[in-house]
Amino acid sequence: MLDGVFSFVLLDTRDNSFIAARDAIGVTPLYIGWGIDGSVWISSEMKGLNDDCEHFEIFPPGHLYSSKQGGFKRWYNPPWFSEAIPSVPYDPLALRKAFEKAVIKRLMTDVPFGVLLSGGLDSSLVAAVAVRHLAGTKAAKRWGTKLHSFCVGLEGSPDLKAAKEVANYLGTVHHEFHFSVQDGIDAIEDVIYHTETYDVTTIRASTPMFLMSRKIKSLGVKMVISGEGSDEIFGGYLYFHKAPNKEELHRETCHKIKALHQYDCLRANKATSAWGLEARVPFLDKEFINEAMSIDPEWKMIRPDLGRIEKWVLRKAFDDEEEPFLPKHILYRQKEQFSDGVGYSWIDGLKAHAESIVTDKMMSNAKFIYTHNTPTTKEAYCYRMIFERFFPQNSAILTVPGGPSVACSTAKAVEWDAQWSGNLDPSGRAALGVHLSAYEQGHVLANIAAGTSKTPRMIKVVAPGVAIES
Repeated sequence: MLDGVFSFVLLDTRDNSFIAARDAIGVTPLYIGWGIDGSVWISSEMKGLNDDCEHFEIFPPGHLYSSKQGGFKRWYNPPWFSEAIPSVPYDPLALRKAFEKAVIKRLMTDVPFGVLLSGGLDSSLVAAVAVRHLAGTKAAKRWGTKLHSFCVGLEGSPDLKAAKEVANYLGTVHHEFHFSVQDGIDAIEDVIYHTETYDVTTIRASTPMFLMSRKIKSLGVKMVISGEGSDEIFGGYLYFHKAPNKEELHRETCHKIKALHQYDCLRANKATSAWGLEARVPFLDKEFINEAMSIDPEWKMIRPDLGRIEKWVLRKAFDDEEEPFLPKHILYRQKEQFSDGVGYSWIDGLKAHAESIVTDKMMSNAKFIYTHNTPTTKEAYCYRMIFERFFPQNSAILTVPGGPSVACSTAKAVEWDAQWSGNLDPSGRAALGVHLSAYEQGHVLANIAAGTSKTPRMIKVVAPGVAIES
């Protein structure tokens, strides 16, 4: 068993009592529900509970539930969980060794596998470390020493170009999948059904991953290693450029890690497992998290005056002049959120699609129809309508987080920059003055009004299965 990654239920057949536990961070999804007859239900999907339970909720990560005691008990309580500010000096070699150990641990497998490679820092480091250590593993003896890598994007997207360069540098067997904006829109209903969320940024990023996972599984691959978790641990999202001090930066990273089970972990698990594909995430290894979160957060502060960009401590740890892990310009590539990196027109297309089906009248009445987590954009309204067709129960609606966000920030971090409050969007391009291709306020609607933004056709029913160009 990988360290703290799996959830489980143990049943005592003598008295039918049980103990259930969820993994430390919430890499694997888990829900708990209660029937009207007093029964207790445990499921990895809400779908397994909504017909039989009067109430259900997210099973909290890092907790145990005992049917005898009838309550939760936290089993995972690392030093960083208290959000106390750490003071350990930055040791690049220790950080590198901890991550290499985490990747090596996830190379233990008896099925065909590969890595998800977007060409960004996190996935590229996963691939680089895997390539460097694969040869001596049992997996290599069974499946060969050539690592397979996978990338998805719109034609000409930033990720496709960067991933191909990294794959060529590392010598992986690279598989590049293309999709169109319309392919993605056609898949939205399936994506919401499988991911069980109406969160905008999760759906934006889950759709390309969902399409790619189908293609990967068709090749016979059953497990992939992915780069989720790094941005939360190291303050990698572009809004961290505005962190006012190390204390607030550290608290924000703690909040982000604690919420991963509702965002990136949910996406990585459900978008892949929808097709029977397993995703492993070495950045969320418990020992690695402890190592990274013990570093004095002053080292994580983004300091252009000192040449430190986002995730500088991670980049520096793998900046090896003698035996380079990656080309310099990849190692120091600006953070690109997955839903942006697959192609900027992807999010623009989603917004245009929502604009075509959600009217201004619908938006004006949104607060009366959706009293909890009221949609503030037409895109959010569109996803909420689909979600509630599949999951109309109030319990289901309450499992999805809400609140204002810019570039994937928490609501608290929106306060770091006054201009962000008027440009709330989870895309990295909403980080005005930070992202190299930042949005201009109102740019999407302006393009639609001018007729320069192509509006995809409207969908009503989605057929099972989505074609993907390759």
